[in-house]
Amino acid sequence: MPSVLIVNGPNLNLLGTRELGIYGAHTLADVEAMCHKAAAALGLEAQCRQSNHEGQLVDWLQEAGAEQQAGRLIGAVLNAGAYTHTSIALHDAIKGAHLRVVELHISNVHARESFRHHSYISPVAAGIVIGFGVEGYPLAIQGLHRLAAAESAR
Repeated sequence: MPSVLIVNGPNLNLLGTRELGIYGAHTLADVEAMCHKAAAALGLEAQCRQSNHEGQLVDWLQEAGAEQQAGRLIGAVLNAGAYTHTSIALHDAIKGAHLRVVELHISNVHARESFRHHSYISPVAAGIVIGFGVEGYPLAIQGLHRLAAAESAR
């Protein structure tokens, strides 16, 4: 069964307790359960990972690129958290691994502080889901699935 990788970056382990007015009351475990359900509905297995460490995220993205090239993975949904706005390393890992990525943000980053308006991920993302709360995860998985199917049909 092909899989989809869901990668969550720094501080997303604090979902359900951190800034409830912005991120809501759902925990990371709730999000992962939602991702498993959305993936299964599409005949996919969800692999959910979270790290506060940039290098770990880079390693996972590079490994995912190889899995995608081998046909075992359709791509990744990436909520890079604050690294979205700072990490050239994540940009380079996605680009270098030729990984199909949907960038995800729980909040509407463009309605927040100006430093959140720039993304190093967007230029190498196949699509972006912003501001739908945790409901954005199933949307991102569905979008990634459609992009992968369209690409394989070519």
